[in-house]
Amino acid sequence: MSMLECFETYGLVGSIVIAVSVPLLLSIALLGRKKVKKRGVPADVGGEPGFAIRNAKCTELIQVPWEGATTMASLFEQSCEKHSSNKFLGTRKIVGREFVAASDGRKFEKLHLGEYEWETYGQAFERACNFASGLVRFGHQSDGRIAIFSDTRAEWLIAFQGSFRQNLTVVTIYASLGEDALVHSLNETEVSTLICDSKQLNKLASISSSLKTVQRIIYFEDDGITINPSVLDAVGAWKVSSFSEIQKLGRENPVPPSLPSKTDAALIMYTSGSTGLPKGVTIPHVSIIATAAAIKGLIPKLDTKDVYMAYLPLAHVFELAAETIVITAGCAIGYSSSLTLTDASSKIKKGTKGDASVLKPTIMAAVPAIVDRIRDGVSKKVEEKGGMGKRLFNLGYKRKLRAAEGSCFGAWGLEKLLWDALVFKNIRSLLGGKVRYMLCGGAPLSADSQRFINICMGAIVGIGYGMTETCAGACFTDHDDPSVGRVGPPLPCCYIKLVSWEEGGYMITDSPMPRGEIVVGGPNVTAGYFKAEDKTHEVYKVDERGMRWFYTGDIGQFHPDGCLQVIDRKKDIVKLQHGEYISLGKVEAALASCNYVDNIMVYADPFNSYCVALIVPAHKELEKWAQEAGIQYENISRLCETAEAVSEVHRELSKVAKSARLDKFEIPAKIKLLPDPWTPESGLVTAALKLKREQIKAKFKDELQKLYN
Repeated sequence: MSMLECFETYGLVGSIVIAVSVPLLLSIALLGRKKVKKRGVPADVGGEPGFAIRNAKCTELIQVPWEGATTMASLFEQSCEKHSSNKFLGTRKIVGREFVAASDGRKFEKLHLGEYEWETYGQAFERACNFASGLVRFGHQSDGRIAIFSDTRAEWLIAFQGSFRQNLTVVTIYASLGEDALVHSLNETEVSTLICDSKQLNKLASISSSLKTVQRIIYFEDDGITINPSVLDAVGAWKVSSFSEIQKLGRENPVPPSLPSKTDAALIMYTSGSTGLPKGVTIPHVSIIATAAAIKGLIPKLDTKDVYMAYLPLAHVFELAAETIVITAGCAIGYSSSLTLTDASSKIKKGTKGDASVLKPTIMAAVPAIVDRIRDGVSKKVEEKGGMGKRLFNLGYKRKLRAAEGSCFGAWGLEKLLWDALVFKNIRSLLGGKVRYMLCGGAPLSADSQRFINICMGAIVGIGYGMTETCAGACFTDHDDPSVGRVGPPLPCCYIKLVSWEEGGYMITDSPMPRGEIVVGGPNVTAGYFKAEDKTHEVYKVDERGMRWFYTGDIGQFHPDGCLQVIDRKKDIVKLQHGEYISLGKVEAALASCNYVDNIMVYADPFNSYCVALIVPAHKELEKWAQEAGIQYENISRLCETAEAVSEVHRELSKVAKSARLDKFEIPAKIKLLPDPWTPESGLVTAALKLKREQIKAKFKDELQKLYN
């Protein structure tokens, strides 16, 4: 009998009884069979003394996905040859654009999008080869660097892979980067050819006099957008061509490839950084190949039937690594954006489906901030619905949660089948209904958000830990590990070593688990910072065996099964007036779960005995409270200034802090509510939505000072 037939036959109450009792009996029957699986084991390594672990699945570090795939160029060529006729890159055609005026006079673009249009692996490889030849014919010299300054799209990947056909080093730059940082990145790397979106031409025109080495511009065409002749006049000192024209030039005038070696620099990746100007990390081909090879083997049943949704910035190492991983498996990649992802996304015209609904991806990547927003959106809708729907959701969530954290995966599988049919099918449809695996990285993911994806989306969450300096890879959770709050064992391509940090009180001799600074060693560790030898020598070390190590500045502890948990960060620790140490990141992570908080930065002045916080409130939650409390206000800015609103948020924040068992000195004594969201465009968060602490402190210097007065 199907779940639907069961529901129709026995009604809601009977179905719930079956849903609860059957898995419970199975759990009891299998109780006690759970064994602790060894996921990481001690390793003998060189370098500074510490406690080192390797992945239990391999005795030698993995460097390639298969023999011969030693560079990005060889990996791409071999995968395209193997999967030549399979669909590869998908993009939705723009049917129409319109602009909608908001109540405050601002205009917002809305898109009417069609179906996904696909090209095969074979076609994509041909385009990459044509682009490579076109670059040479356009005048780009083999020793000149090329930069990509664009949002994520299929042409980004084609240009990226095409550049490697001529052994070029690609400089990647966030599309949201400010003018000063953009000028710094392009001048420091002496880029001669710049690839950009057509919409970026205006920005480039305004800074053209500051760019010392740029000679050529190649722009991606966009449906329905015509380049203004005045813009082309403004960049008249440069040779300018469209992406399609370069491909045509190369197709008609082919040039033999000049392929790289594994130690050649594949890219210089500029991190948006949390302080000052961005730093360029030099990444050799071997590093990104090693990460992709290691993670590919950890994603269950990854193959040509999978469809990956790409919407995060390709200029971020996390998205670049994710797309490289799925290319090794011959998956299809459908391109999207954070503004068109779902049916309710801000750029989707009413009546038009969001990208996820059309693509129906099986694999996707997400940063914690996006997962948190999806979770909060679903929670609010359930709360608004109320009644039986809310009670059924809560019951289903509790049952699946108990099964996920229980002792047997057999019960988990049956719970999943039953409750997905009863409750969670509609929630899964938000992302197309077929997501089975989600890679999550860029920042720590809360346990609540991880369980939300497990339960409501029915997907396995692979938690990654890494950074640009380790090519996104260091640790990755196993698909059969039901725990939360950890980042898994070391990747099969590297070692993880904990080194004691006496000043902070974290020692490898600590009991019951060794603790210390996290140090990563292996082929995934990058070459260092571009033109910054001093900074490179501070955090990169080569041991007596030739192994390259990166000192992350993060503090971790190893669990008995060899899995790592990140528990602190050296740079985020501030010593208060009376000697207490406060970890800003730890406190922010705990307080971010407050319903009123959209974003938060905790600040601690070492000359005082308490901390304070700047908070961007969740507008809908705060406005809902104000309406129920009878608070009169003109707009959200005025509401944030009212003493009642500040008091309400502070009260709820203190509740969350106490439930998280924060010490008294870790609970912000005063707060300031800020109405405007922190976005990459504002320069207050990175593209991965991490806080840019120094920039926030500078912008709100006066507000912070008042909190301490």
